[in-house]
Amino acid sequence: MKTRTKMASIFFTSCLLIILLLGTAVYYSFDKYSHVDFDKRVQTRAIIASKYYLEKDTNKSEAYKMIREQFFEKLHKEKEMVMQLESNKSFDFYASKYHLPEELLIQINVKGKATLRDGDVVYSGLKYSQGDKTSIVVVSAENYFTAHHLAYLRNVLLIAIGLGTLLTLYVSIYFSTHIFDPVKKITDKVRQISTDNIHLRLEEPTNNHEIGELASTFNQLLDRLETAFEIQKNFISNASHELGTPLTVIIGEADLALRKERSSEVYQEAIQNILAQAERLDHITKSLLFLAQSGYQGDKPTREIVRTDQLLWDVKETFDKLSPKNHIIVDLNEVPDDPKRLKIMGNRQLLLVAFSNIIGNACKYSHYKPVTISIKATDSEVIMVIKDQGIGIPEEEISQIFNPFFRASNTQLFEGYGIGLPLSKNVIKMHNGQIKVDSQVGVGTTFTIRFPHILAKKTISV
Repeated sequence: MKTRTKMASIFFTSCLLIILLLGTAVYYSFDKYSHVDFDKRVQTRAIIASKYYLEKDTNKSEAYKMIREQFFEKLHKEKEMVMQLESNKSFDFYASKYHLPEELLIQINVKGKATLRDGDVVYSGLKYSQGDKTSIVVVSAENYFTAHHLAYLRNVLLIAIGLGTLLTLYVSIYFSTHIFDPVKKITDKVRQISTDNIHLRLEEPTNNHEIGELASTFNQLLDRLETAFEIQKNFISNASHELGTPLTVIIGEADLALRKERSSEVYQEAIQNILAQAERLDHITKSLLFLAQSGYQGDKPTREIVRTDQLLWDVKETFDKLSPKNHIIVDLNEVPDDPKRLKIMGNRQLLLVAFSNIIGNACKYSHYKPVTISIKATDSEVIMVIKDQGIGIPEEEISQIFNPFFRASNTQLFEGYGIGLPLSKNVIKMHNGQIKVDSQVGVGTTFTIRFPHILAKKTISV
């Protein structure tokens, strides 16, 4: 069942139930009120009749007669009965004689007055005492007005319910059809978008908050997809170029060496060139594999408690051994007294790779000028700042440095593949960390890396 059909059915059923409940409540309330009202009318007539027939004062009797004739309309099949009780006669006698319920007469004698309903006929009477004489006055009438009015009300309610049902059905269909018009427009528009025209965007209505929010969410998704497609295109283009260059050199060297007989020195030089390019290919393919694995969210690597300051010292020691010209300075002025603020949960090997890439770039693009590493901590995170005095990154290119194979326009004189920073960012992201870059051409670049430390994790888990 379609959502719009389901909504129409629910709305129609709910409204119909409400209409039926309201109609039933009105009918029941009027029925109860009309019977009570009619009972009071009969009771009033019984009182007036007793005053009229049994009052000794003639003037008062005439006044009651005038009131009854001027202000009381005669009820349907109205009867007045006045009976003087005699001690030698039972209530059964009077009930038979006047065609009255014996129960009514007994209640009047005991309580002084009583009202009894027998089908549509209502009996109301009271006991009237004058000296040693006791009389009972009973007025009866058929509740024709209530039955007539209820029948009329019932017909009105049935017509109203019928019209309400038709109106509710129309409103339900109209409502369910048009309420989804904005969603249908979004669906039709999204169906038109493909990889060929992924730049298209949905209109975001300002007068409908929910639909506007839905359209905005779709547009944000399309923005991310478009960016991902562009990155993929650039990745394929750059990867094919980076892999193609060493392959071209290898093929060229091998072809040149095989064309004719050459000296052993020429063969050795060709083999060395082939080996160098093969090693380059090996480095690129391993880096691509590592980059893909770091971005995969399936099996997560094993984690342990790692001290970030020790990681940075290990990276510094490695670079000092590989290239003594590097000038890496570790600033300990802001290191916290509590060593737990320096500890994070992570994979040591992956973190070493990430820090090595960032620090290695800082050293490479600084022409061996000082690279400063500082460590500090807050109540929730440990912060590492890596600052160099290198060539810097053009401002308009900073947002692209984490794209695979992207290299800034001022790095032509430096070797590299554009894989290190994307890999580092993936590793940092896997550890719930953040990385921020500030750079100025000719001044240097600063990388700020933040990780939640183990104290923050314990606080959150509690």
